[in-house]
Amino acid sequence: MPRPPGDEAKALRHYQCNIQISEALYPVLSTLEVALRNAVNRELIHKFGVSDWYSHFSTTPGLAKLNKDITGAQQQITRRNELVTPPKVVAELTLGFWVRLFNAEFERTLWKDLRRVFPNLPKVQKQRKNVSAPLNNFRNLRNRVFHNEPICWRFTHLQQAHQEMRTVLGWINKDLPSWLQPIDRFDSVLQDVINKLK
Repeated sequence: MPRPPGDEAKALRHYQCNIQISEALYPVLSTLEVALRNAVNRELIHKFGVSDWYSHFSTTPGLAKLNKDITGAQQQITRRNELVTPPKVVAELTLGFWVRLFNAEFERTLWKDLRRVFPNLPKVQKQRKNVSAPLNNFRNLRNRVFHNEPICWRFTHLQQAHQEMRTVLGWINKDLPSWLQPIDRFDSVLQDVINKLK
């Protein structure tokens, strides 16, 4: 069945806008991923008392299931003919790994220690589920952006997601949202895209 005239031009316009919005989200996505990873790493070093905290997973009840992720990261490093060190393992682990640590399955084993990742989270909200939900939203959006999937259909949802990520950044480090401000063009790019698609 032939497409109506103008469909291809419209599709290309949407694709272009998708790329623009994805690019504009990169500063907050990247900053939040690195901040989360570094803060969790810090707290796990504190919990286990060693930089290779993951070496304790096999003997810690409930954490052995995470060994597959650790082994995968170590294998990736070895394939590149690099020395396996704690900083390289930490950098190699996926965002999915870091976010999963806040899921309900690890509440008893990790939440008591990992809640310190968010020193600026209001005390009344300091429950695992209040952290897990936005982190999983963040992971889902980040994966859609990095896998070139469409994200530019629900603009209000994107605005909320962007604000939520900035909020979580502030929970981790109160200075990060203002540090990010000069390079975070999301609001202006989104408005430009909305105008183009009208």
